[in-house]
Amino acid sequence: MYLLIGGAGLVGLSLARELVELGHTIAVIDTDPTACRYAREQVGVMAFDGSAVSTQVLLEAGIRKADAVAAVLRDDALNLAMVTLAKHYGVPHIVSRMRQRDFEGPLRLAGAHHIVSTVDLAVNTMLTVIEYPQVESMMHYEQGQVEVFKIAIPPESHVAGRSVGLVAKDSRFPEGSLIIGYQPHPHADLVIPNANTMLETGSTVLVVTKSELLHQVVDFLGLCSNRPLDSEVAH
Repeated sequence: MYLLIGGAGLVGLSLARELVELGHTIAVIDTDPTACRYAREQVGVMAFDGSAVSTQVLLEAGIRKADAVAAVLRDDALNLAMVTLAKHYGVPHIVSRMRQRDFEGPLRLAGAHHIVSTVDLAVNTMLTVIEYPQVESMMHYEQGQVEVFKIAIPPESHVAGRSVGLVAKDSRFPEGSLIIGYQPHPHADLVIPNANTMLETGSTVLVVTKSELLHQVVDFLGLCSNRPLDSEVAH
């Protein structure tokens, strides 16, 4: 895919580097000639000196053929302008960074398909790792309404040695939460589990849940409990 990034700051260049490694063709736009030179020489992408909200620069950068645009400029108003222009030129997928929440509505109206709040993302992530240091990684979706996270199964966990199906039937496992990935050990590939997959001590699970249920899910998976699972009680 051909992707156009507005802004060659830390976020823009980091995004460009990751996308290049995934095999995409990338062009960045920035008013800083030094940043553009770095993008060309160190990141290996095309770089255009100028404003990312200039129609002339955007056309030169090939916005008409872009499969996606990422507006990661330093100012929300500039990102809003770039999103508006990207929609005008018919870019099929538009992503924007947002600093102030007041811009969420205008960005959506302008045509942004996805909005990433850098402040909210940082705060939510730090809150999680402070309160739950056992959570290895986390991603937020739908403006923080849905969480996907990885957590290791400690020896004292009451789910260690249980199957995914048995865990899912337990009334303490919040309804609507799902174990969607399983990694037997750190060097193994992540696999999609089924009901018979056993959750062994030291393994890692990937879980999706609603944000308001996060604490319940982490407590359920990570803490020891003397109460047997519901299906065991039934037997």
